Amino acid sequence: MTTDFPAPRMIPTNGIELACHELGSGRPVILLHGFPELAYSWRFQLPALAAAGYRAIAPDLRGYGASSKPTGVQEYTIQKLLGDVTGLLDSLSLEKAIFIGHDWGSLLLWQMALLAPERMEGLIQLNIPFIPRTSIDPIELMRERFGEDFYIVNFQDSDEADRVFAANPEHFFRVVMRRLPIRRALFRLLPRKYRSFSFLRSLSSSRTHGSDLMPDEDLAVFIDAYRRGGFSGPINWYRNWSHNWRTTEGVEQRVRVPTLFVAADDDVLISPRQIRAMRPHIDDLESRTIRKCGHWTQQEQPEKFNRLMLAWLRRRFPPQES
Repeated sequence: MTTDFPAPRMIPTNGIELACHELGSGRPVILLHGFPELAYSWRFQLPALAAAGYRAIAPDLRGYGASSKPTGVQEYTIQKLLGDVTGLLDSLSLEKAIFIGHDWGSLLLWQMALLAPERMEGLIQLNIPFIPRTSIDPIELMRERFGEDFYIVNFQDSDEADRVFAANPEHFFRVVMRRLPIRRALFRLLPRKYRSFSFLRSLSSSRTHGSDLMPDEDLAVFIDAYRRGGFSGPINWYRNWSHNWRTTEGVEQRVRVPTLFVAADDDVLISPRQIRAMRPHIDDLESRTIRKCGHWTQQEQPEKFNRLMLAWLRRRFPPQES
């Protein structure tokens, strides 16, 4: 485990506790991870932010790591997740903060920018662009476009993934967390059924693609956390996709928080078209792309991402004393 990654302290928020890792002082920056990750995914960013004069705070989100893991799908709605973030600000006596999100952390922060922008000073988003609310339930759209095998669709109606992933977390992470398993140019040439991503199909294969994302001692942090906590809490975030869509009807689809978006050119889960399409919905947007990088951006290309992150922060939100 990275030696300068801080030990967690438990912070009460919204009826649960979040395990928060913190370094530095000054203007607060809160970093939200995705699936299947942890606060540890930001191990390269916390020291960089602290050295640059920022107070960096990375929680294990609800259901993850050392944080509370309430049972029941209804405990993972967008309302609960946003309550955790605003409650965290309250517990830390912060009126607002700069936020950085990756994967599900990005999805959560896009919703926060719509529903609680007054608590956000600035926003850095990795990989997942802003996608306006659709007129049709997004799960039905995914089911129609990608089929029942698509991982988000599969998560909805079955606990198969929970059981299969938990049966062998080491195999799961050695297969899923890879560096550049496939380049975008090659992915586009695959038959349609192989472009519908399935964790279960990937785990059933005897082959792995790409190269190791991290050394064994870092991978062990993820394996141990999920061996103890399981996968159901994190997967329950996905099981509220339709609920979240229904309960945000009528919300204006406009982001007014200053935003830096960082794309990875070989993240095959996101298309360049989706990235271009978000521009009309964000008032103050800068966009950058990291080349030869897949989905695990801040872990795969930490030096490149840190340079982009710190350059934007210093220009838009210079460090200041707390």
